[in-house]
Amino acid sequence: MNHGISILFRAIPVVMAFICFCLGGFILMYGDDAAREVAGPVVFFLGAICLALYATAATIIRQLIHKFHPALKYLIPGFGYLVALVTLCMGIWIFTTGGNSNFTVSGHVVAGIGLISACVSTAATASTKFYLIPVNSNSTVQTINQEGFSALTEKVLIGLTVLFSLAAWIWAIILLSRGEVGTYYFVAGSVMGGLACICTSLIALVASISRQIRNDYTERDRKNWPKLVLFMGSVCVIWGLIIIFSMIGQAASTTGFIMIGLGLVCYSISSKVILLAKVWRQEFALANRIPIIPIITALLALFFGAFLFEEALYDMAFFVPARVLVGLGAICFCLFSIVSILESGTSKK
Repeated sequence: MNHGISILFRAIPVVMAFICFCLGGFILMYGDDAAREVAGPVVFFLGAICLALYATAATIIRQLIHKFHPALKYLIPGFGYLVALVTLCMGIWIFTTGGNSNFTVSGHVVAGIGLISACVSTAATASTKFYLIPVNSNSTVQTINQEGFSALTEKVLIGLTVLFSLAAWIWAIILLSRGEVGTYYFVAGSVMGGLACICTSLIALVASISRQIRNDYTERDRKNWPKLVLFMGSVCVIWGLIIIFSMIGQAASTTGFIMIGLGLVCYSISSKVILLAKVWRQEFALANRIPIIPIITALLALFFGAFLFEEALYDMAFFVPARVLVGLGAICFCLFSIVSILESGTSKK
C-alpha cells in the first residue's frame, strides 16, 4: 500500500465522522421540532462509530506501511475505547436528564452506539498484530504462532465483544418489556435490538482476526462466522419489515426503516468476515471485489434515506429515519475503507 492510499483510507472514517457531527448538531439546533431531539443526538453520535473505525483503520495501515510504533498498539485502540466510553456516558446522561420521551429514545440509542464503538475498538485491539495474518495464511504449518496472542488474550478479546453484545441484548429486552408504558420504549427497544445485532456481528470479526493471528483459525470458523453476520443482518431486515407492516398507520412503524438500515450495516461488516474467510490459505479470485459490498449498502442507505426525506415533507413520522439512514450510510462507507485495507493486507498478489 502506497502512502497516498493509506492517507485516503484513514481519512474516510474521519471525514464521515465530521459529517455526522455537523449534520447531527445542525439537526438538533436548527428548529424546535420534537423529532429533532431524537434524530440530532443519534446522528451526531453515529460519528463515534466512525472514529472507532478510524482506530481500526489506523492500526492496520500503520503496520502495512511499517510505521507502527510499539506505543501505538495501546494509544490508537485506547482512543477508540475513550470515544466509546464518552458516547455511552453521554447516552445515559441524555435519557436520565432529558425530561421527555424524545430524549429517552435518543439517549438509549446513543448508549447502544457506545457499545458498538466499544466492539469496534476491540477489533482495533485485535488488529495490533495484523501483520501475522498473511504470514500464517501463507504457512503450511498448523501450529500456534508464538508471536501471536496467547490463548487467554484471544479469549479476552472475544469475551469483551460477547460481553458488550449481551449488554445490548439485555438492554433491548428490558426496554421492549416496558413497551406498555409508552410507544417510545418500544421504539428504543427495537433500535437497541438492531444495535445488538451489529455488536453480535462484530464478535465474528474480532474472533476471525484474533484466531488468524494466533493461527488456530479452522474450517469451522471459516464456515460459521460469515453465517452469523449474515444471519444478524437478516434478523434486522426482517424485524424492520415486521414493524413496518404490522404497525401501518402508526408513527412507530417508521422505526422499521431504521432497523433495515442497521441490517445494511451488518451486511457491510459481513464483507470483512467473508474476506478473511475466503483468502485464508487459499486463492480467491474475487477478493478484490468484496469491497463493493459496503459501497452497495452505503448507496442503498443513502438512496433509501432520500426517499424518506421526500416522504417526511408530508408525514413528519419519517423525519427521524430519513436522517438516521444518512448516518448509517456514512458508517457503511467507513466499512468500505476497512475492508479495502484488509484486502490490501491479505492479498497474495
